[in-house]
Amino acid sequence: QVQLVESGGGLMQPGGSLRLSCAASESIFSINAATWYRQVPGKERVFVAAVVSGGATNYADSVKGRFTISIDNAKDTVYLQMNNLNPEDTAIYYCNADIRKDYGSRKVNYWGQGTQVTVSS
Repeated sequence: QVQLVESGGGLMQPGGSLRLSCAASESIFSINAATWYRQVPGKERVFVAAVVSGGATNYADSVKGRFTISIDNAKDTVYLQMNNLNPEDTAIYYCNADIRKDYGSRKVNYWGQGTQVTVSS
């Protein structure tokens, strides 16, 4: 069973940068699409950014121009580069991806376990 393993979260001062990673736990054929969400305790999980394997991206207005999502299929990993962080970015970040485990297999959707990002001085 493939798992998505997230890393890169932590504590950062306002204005700083973090890069979140979301890696498949075993070798896979491809990541076809991926989305990052975030959730603050007591609130709903909300969309942050999405990418498809062709490279097209979409961002929430609150992160546009500051965050960059990408897929590296050579490393079976999805990234979220977060620049110019502010306290409102504090949340648990979750990745979601459509994965083909083998050539010709159907796409299966997976969630990561979440990684905490805290922006505070």
